[in-house]
Amino acid sequence: MNTSLNRLADKVSVVTGASKGIGASIALHLARAGSAIVVNYNSDKAGADAVVGKITSEGGKAIAVQGDTSKAEDMDRLFSETKSQFGKLDVLVNNAGVFEFKALEEITEEHFHRQFNINVLGLLLASQRAVAAFGSEGGNIINISSVVSQDPVSGGAVYSATKAAVDAITKALSTELGPRGIRVNSINPGPVETEGVHAAGFIGTDFFNKVIQDTPLGRIGQPDDIGSAVAFVASEEARWITGQAIQVAGGLR
Repeated sequence: MNTSLNRLADKVSVVTGASKGIGASIALHLARAGSAIVVNYNSDKAGADAVVGKITSEGGKAIAVQGDTSKAEDMDRLFSETKSQFGKLDVLVNNAGVFEFKALEEITEEHFHRQFNINVLGLLLASQRAVAAFGSEGGNIINISSVVSQDPVSGGAVYSATKAAVDAITKALSTELGPRGIRVNSINPGPVETEGVHAAGFIGTDFFNKVIQDTPLGRIGQPDDIGSAVAFVASEEARWITGQAIQVAGGLR
């Protein structure tokens, strides 16, 4: 692949939820840094195939593997196919996630369990299998969290709680897995302009405009802002960084 920063040469990375948005950008940035990529998706096969096509058209290596991160059998298959295709695993990016905002009186069991199953349980199931697949030299787990883990928003009680859980898991696993040479960090974006944000109707709202007003760099985030940060944390340049929740939010607090 044509790149001046081949800092992930010979690495293999799994990116969950990588068929579009932030996940797709992460996959592309890791590939451009030299890593072979497993593009995980749940339902958007066309999107995942498009990401694979983009990577391979630039000279990289990638495959798409379907799997619901909240289902153990799907995660078994995802990591089995990774080892079968590429022979090893070096990096896991836990990006798969869902968000839905509801006032307290509107919260249902389905609303709660859907977000916790994917955002928290899915992260744990994928991490379990990644750790088993890492070699003796260790590995790298990067969890995609959010600034709402520390600064929850109105209507986001459940979603914010899932991201607070992600940060807690990140810290706990960094301590547990550090002696095995496994680094664990989270990237905590502010609002990012993705297909999901557009579909949710946030663009142009008072909330959206307030976010921009409160962001020192004066704009909403873009998927590439997150992808480039993940590529750095995945690299040897970040080898002394673990257990951190790294805010990538244009200065938004």
